[in-house]
Amino acid sequence: MGDRANVIVVRKNNTHELYRTGWAVGIDLDLLDGPAAVLAMLPELRQDGWWLDDTMAQGGALLDLGRKVLLFFAWEGPSTELRHRAAVFELIRVAWPGWEVRWLYDGAAELREYVGLDPEYVRCRDSDLSLAPFLAPEEEDLAGPDPGGVVVTVGAGRCHVASEAFDHPVREGVSLLDRLADAPEHGVCRLHVNAGIHLDPERRRLGWWSLSSTPEAYRVPELWPGWTVEFWRDDWERHLHACNRFYPAPFDTGTEARAAVLAEAGERRATRARYHAQRVVPDSPNPPPNTSGFPSPQRAAAQLPDVGDHRAAQYWADRARSSGSSSELG
Repeated sequence: MGDRANVIVVRKNNTHELYRTGWAVGIDLDLLDGPAAVLAMLPELRQDGWWLDDTMAQGGALLDLGRKVLLFFAWEGPSTELRHRAAVFELIRVAWPGWEVRWLYDGAAELREYVGLDPEYVRCRDSDLSLAPFLAPEEEDLAGPDPGGVVVTVGAGRCHVASEAFDHPVREGVSLLDRLADAPEHGVCRLHVNAGIHLDPERRRLGWWSLSSTPEAYRVPELWPGWTVEFWRDDWERHLHACNRFYPAPFDTGTEARAAVLAEAGERRATRARYHAQRVVPDSPNPPPNTSGFPSPQRAAAQLPDVGDHRAAQYWADRARSSGSSSELG
């Protein structure tokens, strides 16, 4: 449970509280249960001032209870997958009626900016870029329905795919052009990648997109002096129209996609409930420390005056009963 994320709650009086969870991968799935459920997870996760930086924050969320604004980002999870992103946003908006839901492309820095804090606090100025290797079409990393990766097309005739597990190649600036000279060719990319770049060297134009967050996403033009840079955010279809080398295989964005996301959310819910139940020792004078992202029933009650009169303790107790039996938990 070492995948870390900050969660910020902005109260109706504009004060904010900082929390940290070790369940960052899939934090988008937690949001499917609505604001009451998210707030119920937080009491034991309170932090005092230490924000995860660009390299450590693998996800994050902010709940502004007064303005009803939900901001979030993730490095992994269905919201970063081409096949499932639209379904995730649709389901979250259903679970958060009346809320404005927005993705953060600059990650942790945008969380701090929203509450009026200096984004430089989370910048890692001294760390070198992690250059993404370019992959050959037959490599195992590109297998499966959601392999990820970054598709890089050049003009009308070249297509390459880089690994997603590194910095977005657009952050390399013009030096990326030198690396592309020896990159394996892909012909036409049919993969469900989660990021992309289209380069037009003759006109010195560049368009790029990402389904994840990218540190300093809005400062990329500074890395490409003399180029016209367009940030397409998550609009991958603009890449299709810009070239003839990226055509992801067709996929369903409706019932099938929603069902897949809900099934994954159910599995995550059950796993967390079992994990929580294993750690809670009733009536113990010295219970083990709780790092699960679940509050203990003894401390979770009645934390939700801003979103309704639910009771958090009862909420998690019901989940534990529905998600696993005592024989499963040992």
